[in-house]
Amino acid sequence: MTTADDERVVVQPLGAAAALQSYDLFATRIWQARLPSLRSHLDEWVATVLRMRAASPGPAGRTNRGGWNSADMAVLEQPVFAPLRDAVRAGCAAALREMGVAGVPFDLQSWVNLHDRGGFNFLHVHEGCLLSGSFYLKVPPESGRFVFRDPRPGVIHGYVKGAVPNGYSDIRLTPEAGLLVLFPCWMEHYVEPHGSDEPRVVIAFNALPKA
Repeated sequence: MTTADDERVVVQPLGAAAALQSYDLFATRIWQARLPSLRSHLDEWVATVLRMRAASPGPAGRTNRGGWNSADMAVLEQPVFAPLRDAVRAGCAAALREMGVAGVPFDLQSWVNLHDRGGFNFLHVHEGCLLSGSFYLKVPPESGRFVFRDPRPGVIHGYVKGAVPNGYSDIRLTPEAGLLVLFPCWMEHYVEPHGSDEPRVVIAFNALPKA
């Protein structure tokens, strides 16, 4: 302590009883679910996607490079995808309950992302949505991983790197067929280059607040 008569600072040593307490702040939650009940549909859904590509081979663009994505932004409304649409809606509703906005009405926006060898998605966000997500229809070996960018803008300038407290670390998700992933729309993310001659096939979606 410091007094007016003595400007020296006396530091009290930390004793054994004064152990540090740690607090993890600004946690970012994502959700994953394996949906084995839908696995019997995967081959049919992949075949549907390939027919969509054959009927309209020009990619829609956006963040997809080296593959194909659908101009149709309501893919899950096709009758063939009804079981997946119901599962996605249920997953979004559960996640929104955890976020404290249970019961908020939403619509689904959905499209196909398909990568040929070397294909990828560049870094982006899905602005203005309640939630975003992906469901993986086909994930051959050497498929590009799904990467979440660390959302803390200041941490990239820090000394500490890696998956440790207060370190900078992107998160790389290795997908699999039949996996559902949900995440906040503001999470920056991208897809690494695809390394297989078999296509990587995903249905991506956003939960949008009803107008």
